[in-house]
Amino acid sequence: MARVIQPQFAALGSMLLLSAVAFLAFSLWAAIPAKSADAASAQADVDPDPLEHINRFTSDFNRAIREGLIDPMVDGYQFVTPEPMQRGVSNFFSNLHEPVTVVSSFLQGDTENAGNATRRFFINSTIGLVGTYDRASDMGIAHRREDLGQAMGANGIAPGPHIVLPILGPSNLRDATGDIVLGLASPLPLAVHAAGTGVGYADHQDDVGAISANALDPYIAEREAYEQYRAYAVNNGTPGDQDTPDFPTLAEPLDLKPLPETANTPK
Repeated sequence: MARVIQPQFAALGSMLLLSAVAFLAFSLWAAIPAKSADAASAQADVDPDPLEHINRFTSDFNRAIREGLIDPMVDGYQFVTPEPMQRGVSNFFSNLHEPVTVVSSFLQGDTENAGNATRRFFINSTIGLVGTYDRASDMGIAHRREDLGQAMGANGIAPGPHIVLPILGPSNLRDATGDIVLGLASPLPLAVHAAGTGVGYADHQDDVGAISANALDPYIAEREAYEQYRAYAVNNGTPGDQDTPDFPTLAEPLDLKPLPETANTPK
């Protein structure tokens, strides 16, 4: 019995921790008195990252945990799991996010992407063998992931202060709020969200590590990369930031793209 319950409690603990940190950041943000446009602009120039001291400590902690615990676990998973199986697992969790993309796209008035995500979900859930094969892409149905943070951003909600969540990594008040709402509303067990989060990191482990590997200030590098990536995602890549890298983090559950099949993958 303990073996069944323990992962769910671990995932629940992560969700509660995320909620507490986001609430703390919101409280600090809301406590700042309202200012005129000029005063607000001057304040932004002086203190663009009001939680920087806490964030830096958490970022260093996360980096130590990632290098000492998470990366070795990911390396072990990749070593013992055949590549076609890794691809199937990634596609499975990517498919689970399609309903979130449907809702988030509708909230933005993007009925085309909502329709694409709906078709992708039903096709990959059936002839794609519960999402393990990305048959929808084979049919030319485009994949563009959307989430509640993007939906809020597209409707004019500012990102708010940058937040570094313990274990989960970079986020901001808007995106953390979207993740909390998703976690509370999702019918999936919390253990499934935790597993999807881990698989998402495994798919992009090298990309995440490379952002801070050669940086003079790893915290600034990760903060800027995350915020630029999210601004790019909110605008669906339209601002011209075509070189903006994908920046999936543990704070973005199920932030996966279906992986392409190789020539020797069975059809």
